[in-house]
Amino acid sequence: MKLIYQFNEGNKDMKDILGGKGANLAEMTSLGLNVPPGFTISTTACRKYLEDNVLWLELKETVLSNLRLLELKTEKSFLGNRNLQPLLLSVRSGAPNSMPGMMDTILNLGLNDTSVKLMADFTSNERFAYDSYRRFIEMFSNVVAEIPRIEFEKQLESVKIEKNYNSDSDLTISDLKLLIEKYKKIYFDFEKTEFPEDPTRQLFLAVEAVFRSWNNPRAITYRNLHKISHDIGTAVNIQSMVFGNMGKTSGTGVLFSRNPINGNDELFGEYLMNAQGEDVVAGIRTPLEISELNKEFPNIYKELFDTSKKLELYFKDIQDIEFTIENGKLYFLQVRNAKRTPLAAVNSACEFVSEGLIDKKEAIKRISSKDIENLLHPVFDDAYLKKSKVVGKGLAASPGAASGKVYFSPADVTIAKNKGEKVILVREETSPEDIEGMLYSEGILTSKGGMTSHAAVVARGIGKCCITGCEDIAFNKDEKYIVINDVVIKEGDFISIDGSTGNIYLGEIPKVKLDTNENFKILLKWLDEFRKIGVRANADTPNDAMHANQFNTDGIGLCRTEHMFFNKIRIPIVRSMILANYEDERKEYLDELLKFQREDFVEIFKLMDNKPVTVRLLDPPLHEFLPKTDVEIKNLAASMGLTMNDMLYRIENLKESNPMLGHRGCRLAITFPEIYKMQARAIIEAAVISKENGININPEIMIPLVCDKKELKFIKNHLVDEINKVFKEKSNSVEYHIGTMIEIPRAALLADEIAEEADFFSYGTNDLTQMTFGFSRDDSNKFLFDYMNHDVFSTNPFSTLDKKGVGKLIEMSAQLGRTTNKNIKLGICGEQAGDPEALELYSKLGITYLSCSPFRIPLVKLALAKLAINQDSAGQSITN
Repeated sequence: MKLIYQFNEGNKDMKDILGGKGANLAEMTSLGLNVPPGFTISTTACRKYLEDNVLWLELKETVLSNLRLLELKTEKSFLGNRNLQPLLLSVRSGAPNSMPGMMDTILNLGLNDTSVKLMADFTSNERFAYDSYRRFIEMFSNVVAEIPRIEFEKQLESVKIEKNYNSDSDLTISDLKLLIEKYKKIYFDFEKTEFPEDPTRQLFLAVEAVFRSWNNPRAITYRNLHKISHDIGTAVNIQSMVFGNMGKTSGTGVLFSRNPINGNDELFGEYLMNAQGEDVVAGIRTPLEISELNKEFPNIYKELFDTSKKLELYFKDIQDIEFTIENGKLYFLQVRNAKRTPLAAVNSACEFVSEGLIDKKEAIKRISSKDIENLLHPVFDDAYLKKSKVVGKGLAASPGAASGKVYFSPADVTIAKNKGEKVILVREETSPEDIEGMLYSEGILTSKGGMTSHAAVVARGIGKCCITGCEDIAFNKDEKYIVINDVVIKEGDFISIDGSTGNIYLGEIPKVKLDTNENFKILLKWLDEFRKIGVRANADTPNDAMHANQFNTDGIGLCRTEHMFFNKIRIPIVRSMILANYEDERKEYLDELLKFQREDFVEIFKLMDNKPVTVRLLDPPLHEFLPKTDVEIKNLAASMGLTMNDMLYRIENLKESNPMLGHRGCRLAITFPEIYKMQARAIIEAAVISKENGININPEIMIPLVCDKKELKFIKNHLVDEINKVFKEKSNSVEYHIGTMIEIPRAALLADEIAEEADFFSYGTNDLTQMTFGFSRDDSNKFLFDYMNHDVFSTNPFSTLDKKGVGKLIEMSAQLGRTTNKNIKLGICGEQAGDPEALELYSKLGITYLSCSPFRIPLVKLALAKLAINQDSAGQSITN
């Protein structure tokens, strides 16, 4: 079993063995780029280490033999040779899936009290040698011994304050030597042993630390977020160091072949002269834009530009490139497919198709559901924005709009989030340890760092709004407040941040939805070309229908009629109707509601323009409509001509111990058929009016909460009688269908009987989940987190379809339904409709359509298009 590969032995297709970083280092080497030589310890070795928790003899010997090869290639000495320049190493993690900043890195490994003097002599640069030694002790101590970085940063800041230095580069040789002694003392105080001088021991300890970092909390959190397997492990890349901190002709930077924020075809990146790579991503100094490099070193800039385009053409994607300049010579340290914003993901995918680099299928595969979801994030309402005060400005690192209360630590963010508060995490700079606080926040604001800092890269990856490098922020950590341009903002105060402009505002600003760009519309057309299942909208009002049309919906799969009543004019009429004691009294209020519903349906049918519309009749638990405050009760009593006591008595009679399982849905129609008859009349009258106006709508009337064939038949007969009356009155007719929502386990089990009376089934996955599990969907969030935390459940069953239980009921009922009604149409409703893991089941069952909220339509279309593409690819593979 081969454990280690030199860079010239691998290729880009070996990510499972070499990790993404190692595979790409190997590929860059084969392409002839100037890559510092090195070798990669495989993920296989990591998995064995994590099982045994020890570096075994064979691995150690293989590392040392490869190290000797590296000494020959570089003509340097790691193990100690006074006639050769010391060979220093970088030791980096590199998982098969990119996990930026989640695991550990050590630079300048191999330095000790002897080799630092040799390095100073060979390079004629004593300051550089001791600066590298200072950095190495800090990184090694933090990664290997897990000593908090703050212990070293305190000493560094103390020297800078005492000497009135602006940056680390101001430190003198004597300052650096003093810090080295202080750093060693910190190590001794924590570890009760001297800092290791033996380079071989340093290397083996570092390899173990990188292996262990696979299971650090932030890496586990990141893998959970991105659904990456915990079993694959990380590779370790051991590479000869090149130095960007050797003076004015040395530097380091990060480069993107296209803009990762908007996808524009332009070089994008940042760099720092006289610095090492960690300085850029950690935000210790604010870097320069890459275009500035063209003024200082035009030849290096041209080489970077040409190489980035060469790599983009080769990998057929936006490339994220790390580079170092050592004494005017350019080296490439890493290349990978770039993390990008949702806007950049869509724009670049479309542009690559137009340039002929990829086809439509590949473009669709590159877009994630998170990309679509985040692209549809709201922005600040422009009317309110103009009235809001800008208190500061930073770098627009990740787009979007966010408002929340200011908190300064990830721990405080978590506490506030658990209280239901919206939070903005404000830090000097973020580090990988902050990942949970970043996840729980609405947005992130830092005073340091650039567009490629940790905060910026992680925020773009998880779709969070982010502003970095706002240097006007002054922190008072003891008293928990910040000052931005003389404005004091205390912990718990509201601010708003705009990740598209970098502006910071006082207070909370209302948000509106973004208009999508032309490339997004092109993408939607491609999704429609490939998907094989319809996508309808849950749309309850004309406004919802209008939003659904923005995403070219196939129709409306769920119009919840009770939602038509939630406004100040209609709700008192609904309450009066519910609280009426007699049918004649109830009819008076139903006649008023009929007008409103008919008007809404006419408008919805017009907007749908011949597309199917499924209307669910009244379904909510009655308690949702009952008046709650004293003022509401008093006003309703007066409008109905009742005393307060009479009103309170009627309300009390309608209260239920368990409203979700109470007098709702079809049960209401069994007791009061006139309610559903009014709704059927409103739907059919609107359909007839639409037909007369040239719009041919065939409405689908859905009866909710059915559990028995006789129940459905009783209500259906009333509806048909009322519909026939409308046809007779209007001397006109329309085609219509009557079906039911399968949302009770008994209905699923008796689907063959129910299908005899139903034209269609629509599976209400929210209620079906609730009743199958016996979990209240309104209250279960209080304990489901514990289920997932203790690995009882892997996911929340209300967000991801439970295929073992709920999925089995759907499958069974679909098969039963078709035994008695082979033409029955099947639909899925609820926010689980777009669950990618359930789509294969829906496809197998021949589901006609999925229905979801308007702004989830693109996500569901994307998931269906990917499913169809994968199924076609699998079919082609079998055929071939």
